[in-house]
Amino acid sequence: RKKANHSMPLSGKRILIGVTGGIAAYKTAHLIRLLVKSRAEVKVVMTASARDFITPLTLATLSKNPVLIDFFDQKTGEWTNHVALGAWADLMVIAPLSANTLSKLANGQSDSLLACTYLSCTSPILLAPAMDLDMYQHPSVKRNLDTVQSFGNKIMEATTGELASGLIGQGRMAEPEDIHDSIHEILNASLTFQGKNFLITAGPTLEAIDPVRYISNHSSGKM
Repeated sequence: RKKANHSMPLSGKRILIGVTGGIAAYKTAHLIRLLVKSRAEVKVVMTASARDFITPLTLATLSKNPVLIDFFDQKTGEWTNHVALGAWADLMVIAPLSANTLSKLANGQSDSLLACTYLSCTSPILLAPAMDLDMYQHPSVKRNLDTVQSFGNKIMEATTGELASGLIGQGRMAEPEDIHDSIHEILNASLTFQGKNFLITAGPTLEAIDPVRYISNHSSGKM
């Protein structure tokens, strides 16, 4: 695994984290800490089942923003605007991405706030699947991964190691440091050459005297 680069902070970047039901959700807490440390603004959307693996209080404390789960508050009737939430983000990251939510994203289902926000999001989207070995290898899961990738989403493939079932194989969510690095690369890829001017040269010039001989000049390639 490559070493995470914290020397170039994500200052001012708005990162929307989606959390689905899976044991790997505990890693998401560390990812959020890394992003906040890099001076990113972080908001979290969870599925209802994700609460079985990590508490909203934990993620709200780390992200410094309320965690969103439901379409509206049943006590007050206040509605969570998923369209505005999707428009807010510079990047949406779903980590971990379960097989269940993956299927919904691939087929355009919108029965959760997270799924609706995903469908409304116009920014780049990074998906970090996590599930058990046999699930990850199932043809339907592979098809769904190919489908969401064809939509332009970026996939961080699951890594190989010991899984919650005790099996050894591919299915572990990518490490938070690696996801953090990928976020940095995605958000800064379009800025690498922004505002730069380039002069492209092709070395020395050649003027033919005949089919064998030519006149040329010494060229360093710098002009």
